[in-house]
Amino acid sequence: MLLDGEDWRRFFDAFEREAWRFEAQPTYTMPKEQENVARFLRGEEKPADHNARWHERVRGHIESGKRIGRVRIVRRPLTDYQRYQCAWGIPGNIAAGEDIRILDVTREDFGLPLSTRDWWMFDESRIVHLRFREDGTRIDREVYAGDPEPYREWKRVALENAVPFEEYVKDLDA
Repeated sequence: MLLDGEDWRRFFDAFEREAWRFEAQPTYTMPKEQENVARFLRGEEKPADHNARWHERVRGHIESGKRIGRVRIVRRPLTDYQRYQCAWGIPGNIAAGEDIRILDVTREDFGLPLSTRDWWMFDESRIVHLRFREDGTRIDREVYAGDPEPYREWKRVALENAVPFEEYVKDLDA
């Protein structure tokens, strides 16, 4: 089943305990972000309302006792988009309550067979694949109807090997 628009929002918001993402694309070409990415690359200031809708949504889930987290896969050198995420995107998401960790696979892939595929896992049981073109443009979101156990294991491996975002960016500055 493909999810888009309000169907996606309802599916996402139906989680009871945790929404967790495995985020692997080196670049996301999302129409709503393109102007902000361009601003970042020009060295402009981050707008005060940057990503405000997502932050509001995250805070609402966190305040109701739910968790939202992700592991972001990176390879060095970071892409322009990953630099944008590290500077403008991820810090605000963390401030809103999201647990974001970084898994640098530059030297080792940690045995994660889906290290190039993005997916969300809800309540350790419902999986949604996110498919992208090579340029980072999203194609679709599709509910996965198979066994969620491999995804739970991949999540465990990712979390075991990832570092908190704040720790990762210290290494970038060094």
